[in-house]
Amino acid sequence: MSTIAHTPSIIGEPEVVEDASTAEQSAAWRGLKAAAIALQALQGADGSVPDAGDHAAAREHVAAIVAGIRALAPAFPHDAAYLAALPLDFARWEQDGFGVPDFLDSLVAFAPAAHRIDGLRHLVVFPMYTQNGSPDRHLEAVLVEVIWPEFIERLEARYTNKLFVSLRFVDFTPGYDTNSAVLFPETVAMREIPAFTWGAIFQDREAARFRRVVRDAAEITKLELLPSQQRLLDDQALAEEVFVMWDLIHDRSHMRGDLPFDPFMIKQRMPYFLYSLEELRCDLTAFRECVALARDAHADEHTRDRAVHVQHAILFDRLFRFPLTGSRVRNYDGLGGQLLFAWLHQRGVLHWTDTQLAFDWDAVPDAVIALSDAIDELYWRSIDRPKTAHWLAAYELVRGTLAPHPASVWARGLPDEVLAGAPKGYTDAVLDDEFPLSMFYEALGRKLAATIESTRGITG
Repeated sequence: MSTIAHTPSIIGEPEVVEDASTAEQSAAWRGLKAAAIALQALQGADGSVPDAGDHAAAREHVAAIVAGIRALAPAFPHDAAYLAALPLDFARWEQDGFGVPDFLDSLVAFAPAAHRIDGLRHLVVFPMYTQNGSPDRHLEAVLVEVIWPEFIERLEARYTNKLFVSLRFVDFTPGYDTNSAVLFPETVAMREIPAFTWGAIFQDREAARFRRVVRDAAEITKLELLPSQQRLLDDQALAEEVFVMWDLIHDRSHMRGDLPFDPFMIKQRMPYFLYSLEELRCDLTAFRECVALARDAHADEHTRDRAVHVQHAILFDRLFRFPLTGSRVRNYDGLGGQLLFAWLHQRGVLHWTDTQLAFDWDAVPDAVIALSDAIDELYWRSIDRPKTAHWLAAYELVRGTLAPHPASVWARGLPDEVLAGAPKGYTDAVLDDEFPLSMFYEALGRKLAATIESTRGITG
């Protein structure tokens, strides 16, 4: 029997909440959130409540959660179908003895991409894991707010991305008191995989941690920021717009280009540097598009201004935060940042001299686009190559700029039995840290690690 304290019993329904702008202050939300946190403590990694002795408490928590959803529903009329489906999924889960939860019906009813209105709020309740957060499919409850400025509405007509949703945190359960900055439907516990109609990113978290990390990194490296770059670090609202623009273009880039494989690489097991190149390809596509927008005399001034900021945001986030965030176990985002740094350094547009970092800003765009071109050519050529030949070519692209681990089997040359064997053998031969941090990053990491860690759970 669990000794965990139960949430107080709720007699009747909580007071109805009709104003979403203050929902986080309501008794209904507080009760829902408390019950969800209490229920998490009873759940196993798969979302079930495995101990039958905990089922009475679980029923009590579910009753409180459902009561909260019903009380809050009038404040979210645009989500009426979803909020009506949620209690039915909870009822089925309870009737099935709190086994592995299945919230497919309510997930299908949730359609945030249909309401991309700046400031619009959603109540989101699902058993789910949170990427870069909790790996367990526990019940999470989140209040969110849409970020959709007018210039993004205009830009989306050019960079069509009907599934993309940009969000700001209002309040959340512990699964999001982490490094997670995404809300993806594929993380929800469900019996089958539907056609997904949306994917959301929390730009307020991305912007806030960017501002904190880059500010400290610039001080540590004695980087003299341009006035426009300093303004980006000083203004959370500006940074949020910049990250919405970056992610809008990045996200659609996974589906466009001369792609030799499934762009999202779902259900594929590959050497992690392939994931590095795919994510970097999309970021550099966003970068090159923003170079074009900044130079476009027909674009409005607001868009051109934000396009310059996106270029600097991609550079600084990739160069400072990505390589030093997370472990060194197949850290594909970290590797992408390392590759970009070394590429720019070796082409003489990034300088680390007298322990001071500097950029030749006029030359940076063309150097970045050259790396984008190299990755694009790799993809184009690989359409005509077998999968493993593509993997080998990708490794050579990375190794041409970054030094592999001295013990790397890939760097020495894979033995014939691996080359003649199944792709699994290639992947198994990749070291967890195939391309270790340079001495620059080792030193920077010691000074910046505390700052990066301090961004856990940060919001705007």
